[in-house]
Amino acid sequence: MVPSNGVARLEEELGVKLFDRSPRGVKPTPEGARLLPVIDHALGTLDSVVAEARRLAQPAADTIRMGVSPLIGADLVARAFDAARGLSRPRGLVLREADLGLLREALKAGDLDIALVPAVQAMPAFRQRVIASEPVVVIDPAAAPADGPLELRAAADADYILVPDSCGLTTFTTDLFHSHDLALRTYPGKASSYRVLDEWAGLGVGAALLPRSKISGRHTGYRPLVRGGIPVEIAYEAVWDRENPSAADLEEFVGVLAEAVSAEVVPAADGD
Repeated sequence: MVPSNGVARLEEELGVKLFDRSPRGVKPTPEGARLLPVIDHALGTLDSVVAEARRLAQPAADTIRMGVSPLIGADLVARAFDAARGLSRPRGLVLREADLGLLREALKAGDLDIALVPAVQAMPAFRQRVIASEPVVVIDPAAAPADGPLELRAAADADYILVPDSCGLTTFTTDLFHSHDLALRTYPGKASSYRVLDEWAGLGVGAALLPRSKISGRHTGYRPLVRGGIPVEIAYEAVWDRENPSAADLEEFVGVLAEAVSAEVVPAADGD
């Protein structure tokens, strides 16, 4: 709607009275009732023209600034590079690895365009879309050697090493057990990162829950974690600001990346 301080000038320019003013308030005249929707439409069109002019005068950057959680694997980052190059207007990626809290603050401040993070916390003001997921495995040096998957309820018997909730792994682990009404037993100490957690589990300090891609070659006794026979997986999502000037490009980028991940063929295990 036209600002109030411009109504009088508009009425003078049009030669038509748009509003009746009285002690009981302001209401459109019959002429105003017919013209106001037209005026609103014209102003909306003008806003679109201005926005497009600004876009042309200040074209989007040639790069996408993407933050990644330490849990995001190199394979997903590589597919993100391919997705950026495959856009209708190809883009490069500028990467920044950081903890979840820092990535969220950078998104809010506009220092990042998008982030790839574990899907462990809602951000209502932002667009979020799950891109990929991978199986979770259990390392339990105290358990007797066994083959095959481990049920979640049986996994609750171990003492788990946790990390500061900087990469999202502790939130995932805690939510997984609590959402199934299972107590999470924890080792009294705390590792500084998932990499140290992996090392400590290898030393026999305690059990660990890790994404399959984060298991180092030193481990031979880890087991896939399942619930009711179904693999437990950790999901990774893209998060971006819907008000970002490059929002349309980011939507396309996320769509291309998600399609590339879903189309990936996973080789069957030996004997399948």
